[in-house]
Amino acid sequence: MPREFARKHRVAEEIKRELGVLITTQVKDPRVRLATITDVDLSPDLKHAKVFVGAFDVTASSEPASEVLAGLRAARGFLKRELGKRLRLRTMPDLRFYEDATEREAQRLTRIIDDAVAEDTRHDVDEDAPPRDGSA
Repeated sequence: MPREFARKHRVAEEIKRELGVLITTQVKDPRVRLATITDVDLSPDLKHAKVFVGAFDVTASSEPASEVLAGLRAARGFLKRELGKRLRLRTMPDLRFYEDATEREAQRLTRIIDDAVAEDTRHDVDEDAPPRDGSA
């Protein structure tokens, strides 16, 4: 059984690497220009691949991410055909694209933490200041 996992993992890494190259060099759709492949999860029989896609522009709203996914779904046949030429597999997995919002979520949480720290600092400064009404 460990051998299947090793093969599954190796094939997933190859698909991830080749898709990254294909998207940046071969896909002409302008919607996918900021896309990056973050992970590929293969089914045990290697017939289906969940491809997780992140966008470089993490400050953008989630709407451009849906455009990126739409562009990749439109190019699915082309990508599968090109992967078939580059990889030597008996059957090429069906590609399914999903958004990986990990980076965007990390940016959002960082902003929340920074805002909370700034609010605490502001609150501490206000408490240390002498009262404004003249009483000491």
